[in-house]
Amino acid sequence: MRRIVILCFVGAHLLLASPSRGASKEYERLAIQIATLQGQVTELQRALEESGRELRRLNQGLADQSALLKKAFDDARVQDETLRASLREMTERVGEIAERLDANRAAGGPTVAAAGSLPPGAPGAGAPTGGSPTAGPASSAPPPRELYSQAYADYARGNYDLAIQEYREYLKNYPNTDFSDNAQFWIGECYYSKQKFPEAIGAWDDLFRDFPASDKLPDARLKKGMALDKLGRKREALVEYRLVAERYPNSEAGRKARERLNAQ
Repeated sequence: MRRIVILCFVGAHLLLASPSRGASKEYERLAIQIATLQGQVTELQRALEESGRELRRLNQGLADQSALLKKAFDDARVQDETLRASLREMTERVGEIAERLDANRAAGGPTVAAAGSLPPGAPGAGAPTGGSPTAGPASSAPPPRELYSQAYADYARGNYDLAIQEYREYLKNYPNTDFSDNAQFWIGECYYSKQKFPEAIGAWDDLFRDFPASDKLPDARLKKGMALDKLGRKREALVEYRLVAERYPNSEAGRKARERLNAQ
């Protein structure tokens, strides 16, 4: 009987001890998992901090790079503007020289050599030959150089009516020189400056008709569009701007036409 009682006691003790031992193992397992997760969280925090430092470093690098690019862009823009101004000045000077040369060609015939350089016996060497010197065709108009220069000078001074008259006289007497198309173009400019936009458009239309190969066409097309804009004829103006942008994309007029199209 005592053995049975002892066995029962031991069995009960074992039964009571088993759940406690199982709970302890489960606790240990959970503790290990928690510790592992804590370690992983710590590693993630460390990685996140490292990523934050790297991101700040990259942001600083981008900011520095952006500042350098902005400075380079500003420097390039200043240089571009300087070059454009120089190029414009040189172009104007070349244009003036070309106009003078063209006026000289239109005004005179073959160049007469100096008397000292003529061979003996040639006309003009030594004594007169008895004949009168060869003269150009008689004309009441001033020489083309003088007439064109005077017209441009009057335009520059704002004497637009007088400049128009002189340019028309130039075209009447010298319709086929290298600067005849320029004269027609400047007639339109004179009218535009006087805010007589229909007359300006008419002058440029005459340029398109009479001088289809003129190098003034891009500028004239652009200014015609601007005149149409002034008259409130927006749709027609856009047509002119598109035409200039498409036909003369690399010209200054083409660039200005694109700017006006983008501004619409």
